[in-house]
Amino acid sequence: MVNIGSQFNIRNNIYELRTEKKLTQQALADAVGVTRATINAMEKGAYNPSLELAFRLARFFEVDIHSIFFVEE
Repeated sequence: MVNIGSQFNIRNNIYELRTEKKLTQQALADAVGVTRATINAMEKGAYNPSLELAFRLARFFEVDIHSIFFVEE
């Protein structure tokens, strides 16, 4: 049996994707149905979204979810 540990260091590319599209935090928040503070917290790495929100972001940016969220070793 493989022990994968108890915690992952999850990172994201939300800031890069958002700025590529020239969107404000508020515009992205409105598009995916959350507050600007939620987008800000995710970009800072202070908040990991629900699986549903992660998929909404992936759908909005038209990328695979792994293109947004990844585990930092």
